[in-house]
Amino acid sequence: MKVLKFGGTSVGSPERMEQLLPIIQSQPSDKHIVVLSAVSGTTNSLVEISEAYLKGQKEEARALIAILYSKYKTFIKELFKTEEGLSLGEEVITHHFTLLDDLGNDLFTAIEERIVLAQGELISTTLFHFFLKEQGVSSVLLRALDFMRIDEEHEPNLDYIRENITVELNKCPRETLFITQGYICRNAFGEIDNLRRGGSDYTASLIGAVLGVEEIQIWTDIDGFHNNDPRYVQNTKAIAHLSFDEAAELAYFGAKILHPQSVFPAKRFNVPVRLLDTMKLSAPGTLISEQVQNGDQIVAVAAKDGITAIRINSSRMLLAYGFLRRVFEIFERYKTPIDMITTSEVAVSLTIDDTQHLDNIISELEHFGQVEVDYNQAIICIVGDFKKNKHGYATIVSEAVKHIPIRMISYGGSEHNISLLVPADQKLEALRSLHNRLF
Repeated sequence: MKVLKFGGTSVGSPERMEQLLPIIQSQPSDKHIVVLSAVSGTTNSLVEISEAYLKGQKEEARALIAILYSKYKTFIKELFKTEEGLSLGEEVITHHFTLLDDLGNDLFTAIEERIVLAQGELISTTLFHFFLKEQGVSSVLLRALDFMRIDEEHEPNLDYIRENITVELNKCPRETLFITQGYICRNAFGEIDNLRRGGSDYTASLIGAVLGVEEIQIWTDIDGFHNNDPRYVQNTKAIAHLSFDEAAELAYFGAKILHPQSVFPAKRFNVPVRLLDTMKLSAPGTLISEQVQNGDQIVAVAAKDGITAIRINSSRMLLAYGFLRRVFEIFERYKTPIDMITTSEVAVSLTIDDTQHLDNIISELEHFGQVEVDYNQAIICIVGDFKKNKHGYATIVSEAVKHIPIRMISYGGSEHNISLLVPADQKLEALRSLHNRLF
C-alpha cells in the first residue's frame, strides 16, 4: 500500500485533476490511499468568508460565497463530460455552498469557522471521487472526519487514527483505491477541526505511518528538495536523498515543499517519504528515509522569514540558576515557540516567528532586565552532517558570509544544522553567497 498526497495546485484546475489518475495508476502497489488538498485558492477564500461572518458582515460573506460558487460551477462543467457526471458535480457543490450560506443564519463562532474551512477538502475529494466514477474507475471515498482526530493539546491521536482508518478500510476489502481529505480532522470534543495550514502533508504522513505503508508520496509542483531556494538562487539542484533529520531541519527552517510536522510520524514508524513533481513525472524527486547517504558534506541551505530577535540583558543571570527556566516559562504561558537561542554570562538572545503576544512577553521579560527587540530578521539554515567529530564546516560557512552582518549563530544544538540570524534585507545575499561557496 502507498499513500499519495496531492496539493492544491495538483487539483487546481479540471485539467490538473484529470492528470492525477494516470499518476496513481502508474504506481506499482496493491492499494493506494489518495489524500487531496482543497482546490488552490479555495482555502484563502474560505478564510475570507469566515472572517466576514465573524465580523458580522453577512452580506459581504455571502457575496464572497457567490463568487467562489461561480468558480466551482465553471470547474465542474469542464471536469465532467457526461450528463450524469455533471449532475453529481452540481449536487456536490450545491450541498456545500448551501451549507456555507446557512451558517450565517445563526451565531457564528470559532466552531462554525472551522466548519467553513473544512469545506474545501470535502468538495475536492468528492468531485474527484465522482470524476473517477465517470471514468469507470472504482474508488472509495473515506471521510477523514471518521478517523482523523487530535487531542486537547492539538496533537494527533495515533491509536485512534490507526484503529478507525483500519475499520474503514476493512469495510471494502476488495477495493484498491481510496480517496480522503487532507487537513481536516475532529478534535478531542468531536468538533470539526484542522491540522492547520499545510496540514494535508501531515495527514498523509499520519496515515502512512500508522498503517506502515511501503511509501508516502507527496506530489507537488517542484521536483523535490533543492539545495537552495530556486526562487532566489540560480543553478540549484534537487537532492536525491535526505535523512529524516535533515528533511525536518529544512522543512522547519524555510523549505516550503514539505510541512515541517510531516517528517515526524514517518520517522517514528520508519516509513520512507518521497517528494515528486506532478509536472515532471520522470524526475526521481527526493527520497526521505532513516538512511544517511550524503556523508561528509553540506546538503542544502534554506531561509525562514518573519523572524523577531529578543535580547535580555540582566546581571541577575551571573552565577544564577533557574534564570533561563523563568524566561522560558514566559514563552510557554503565551504558547510562543522559540527558534534559536544563544547565551552569555549576563545576556540571552532568542528568536520567535509568532509575534501575536510579543507586547505581553516583552512586558514580563522587562522584570528581568533590559530588553532589546530586532524586527525584520531572517534565519539562514545550513543543513548537513555536523557531528562532533567533524571539523571545518563553521569556518567554511563564516567565510562565505563574512561580508554580511550576523546577529546570532547557533551551532552544536543539532548535528544537522548551523543557523545564522541576519537582517531580512541581507537574506538573498546570504543565500547566494553560501550557494556559491558551498556548492
